[in-house]
Amino acid sequence: MEKSVLAIDIGSTKVCAIIANIDEDNEIKIIGAGIAKAQGLKKGSITNIELASKSIKHAISDAKRVAGTELKRAIVSLSGAYTKSLNSSGIVNIPNKEISATEIDRVMRTSLYNANIPNEFEVLHALPYNFKVDDQESIEDPLGMNAARLEVETHIITSQRTNLNNLRKAVQAAGVEVENIILSGYASAIAVLTVDEKELGAAVIDMGGSTSNIVIHSGNSVRYNDFLGVGSSHITNDLSMALHTPLNMAESVKLEYGSLNAPRNELIELPIIGDENSTHEVSLEVVHNVIYARVEETLMIIAQSLEKSGLKDHLGAGIVLTGGFTRIEGLRELAIAIFDNMPVRIAKPVEMEGLFDTLRDPSYSAAIGLVKYAAAGYSAYEIDINKNMRHHNEDPIYTEPVALDDIVPEFMDAPLAPAENTSVLDRLVQLPKRDAKKSDEASVFAKFWNWATQLF
Repeated sequence: MEKSVLAIDIGSTKVCAIIANIDEDNEIKIIGAGIAKAQGLKKGSITNIELASKSIKHAISDAKRVAGTELKRAIVSLSGAYTKSLNSSGIVNIPNKEISATEIDRVMRTSLYNANIPNEFEVLHALPYNFKVDDQESIEDPLGMNAARLEVETHIITSQRTNLNNLRKAVQAAGVEVENIILSGYASAIAVLTVDEKELGAAVIDMGGSTSNIVIHSGNSVRYNDFLGVGSSHITNDLSMALHTPLNMAESVKLEYGSLNAPRNELIELPIIGDENSTHEVSLEVVHNVIYARVEETLMIIAQSLEKSGLKDHLGAGIVLTGGFTRIEGLRELAIAIFDNMPVRIAKPVEMEGLFDTLRDPSYSAAIGLVKYAAAGYSAYEIDINKNMRHHNEDPIYTEPVALDDIVPEFMDAPLAPAENTSVLDRLVQLPKRDAKKSDEASVFAKFWNWATQLF
């Protein structure tokens, strides 16, 4: 049965809404798209709900007009700002000796239970990166295997509840309910990575207007993610200050002359900031030096993040750069030099039916990734923000949302039949009090002494 989906990528500089039809074979056909300038957003976070909702509504209206259809639910991207990640593990016994989707769901929820997640954060994605069946490690897909025990290591991505609530409010104010929320960097990885790159391991770096999102994909799952508050708008600001020209002119200079290759010995005439009726001449060599310095600094910050991940040895396929920042000429060559001669490629979103020419630009990778996610493009297994376990070969296993406090691993002493309104601490097995333990020991010693005196 064909379904229609609405995907909304909310970035720092633009909002992109895409409407697509997805058939039974998960083949995608894009039927509408709308793009609006982002307002009320700064470094990937909503700073003004009213302005942000206007931008979202404008993009949705354009997409609906092109598609000729009305949708009330959307899958939405979330910037890596105000997210935290951690790794956790879980283990369960297999009573029927055969691993089903239920056991995989159970072990993943156990890893969530074991994770130390702050109360003010909400789980965005729980992504398993290593299954272990009995004593056999690095199992790609344990479904259907015979085993007595199943273990999992999970990468958990969380976000501040306030950040998520503000995102939901802005989308709802635009007349649409939020169906699912996906990390922007994760969506970009879905849009640009090939099967081989996922298997060999690759770092996807989505370099946008004000932010850069980093995701390391290794072993067919996300292992690491990071967020940097640097993007192409910083180049515009640097040019405006260095050339003493208004921001809009600095942006035009960046787009027209933005190159990291050898500078040309030419002069261009630009208006002076504060006195736009007057102009002055600027050398393109100065423009080149300003752009080169900022790009070099940005790539070095990204290189430090990759070093911090501890997963550089897992990047067999190297670095994949995407996003609007990558339009700068000569970026790949400089990146290779800074990333210690690792393989680097500039990536555009994957081709699909109905893809508009505008959407083929690297700056729309996250938006296309959202559509692919809706067509089962996610990792092999995942627990999403709605607490549903997703499997890329099956229909989603929909379960009632479960609070992490209510997920009790089977290896805890049970059965537990907690009374209503009891806390988690009340439900845990209580150790005997120190005084009671002493009295028990005294009783045992007295019995032993009586037995010994009778014997001898």
